[in-house]
Amino acid sequence: MATVSVYNIEGKEVDKLELNDSVFGVEINEHLVHMAVVSQLANNRQGTQSAKTRSEVRGGGRKPWRQKGTGHARQGSTRSPQWTGGGVVFAPKPRDYSFKLNKKERRLALKSALSSRVAENKIVVLDELQLDEIKTKKFQGILDNLKVKKALVVLGEKNDNVALSARNIPTVKTAYTNTINVYDILKYDTLVVTKAAVATIEEVYA
Repeated sequence: MATVSVYNIEGKEVDKLELNDSVFGVEINEHLVHMAVVSQLANNRQGTQSAKTRSEVRGGGRKPWRQKGTGHARQGSTRSPQWTGGGVVFAPKPRDYSFKLNKKERRLALKSALSSRVAENKIVVLDELQLDEIKTKKFQGILDNLKVKKALVVLGEKNDNVALSARNIPTVKTAYTNTINVYDILKYDTLVVTKAAVATIEEVYA
């Protein structure tokens, strides 16, 4: 089992914690991690883009000039794609970009992402994370104590004071154990997670 240090909000080491290898020590499956990221980004797309083809553009019903004898190339409509104001060739239409990963694939991808953070020493475990008021400056002070800049902060339970204190920091995102995903874990340089959140994650994914 991997052993990591546990810190308090002052940035001092207060304990050691053994991580469950079935969650934080699995063999990293890069293909599934890639698929999970692509799936999440694709599922977030609205897919509402649209343009008109030559059959949908207004006008162009009359042949602009006769077929022969003008010296021009033959033309059948002023709404062909080569004309200004004409239709778009292979115009994009509304579509659904989403695709699905199987449950086992999603779980293994998440475990792989968590394991990669442990392997790269990019995980910081806090004994607890509590704020008595909503104060961005206090939360930034905690990050400075931990020497962390760009981080995903995972909380074990709902904590509005922490979430609201962190939301004005552009390089930080807070999440709960039931909302973590592969994309966010990989996007941020450091994974900051409370002991309670680690216990919940191990209970759910072990």
